[in-house]
Amino acid sequence: MKYPFVVEPGDENHAFGVVVPDLPGCFSAGDTLDEAFGNVNEAINLWLEVEIDEGREIPMPSAISEIIKNPDYAGWIVGVADIDLSKLTDKTERLNICLPSRVLRRLDRCASKAGESRSGYLSHMILSHSGA
Repeated sequence: MKYPFVVEPGDENHAFGVVVPDLPGCFSAGDTLDEAFGNVNEAINLWLEVEIDEGREIPMPSAISEIIKNPDYAGWIVGVADIDLSKLTDKTERLNICLPSRVLRRLDRCASKAGESRSGYLSHMILSHSGA
């Protein structure tokens, strides 16, 4: 999943603050812009792990165009964090499943459109719709 985030510009006396609008309370920072961008994935992964462990639904990412329109973030820098939900489990298990060819093609199109692997897409769909 690709979560947009916004970075409040910093200066010599203030860190660059990072906010992930789709994940309430998910924030990070960095002394430099590069550090701020580098820290955001860890913040998102930790936030998502807690939500998954608590059985809460994972929010879908907003379109970047919607984030840019928000006046609260005027003048902020926008970035995107690519998060693989399938990696947020305790243990990965390999399984074989059988699907009709047309369903598999549809799965591949959906996963590709979402920028995810088959496994990542299936994991995301299950976690975001089951409240698990």
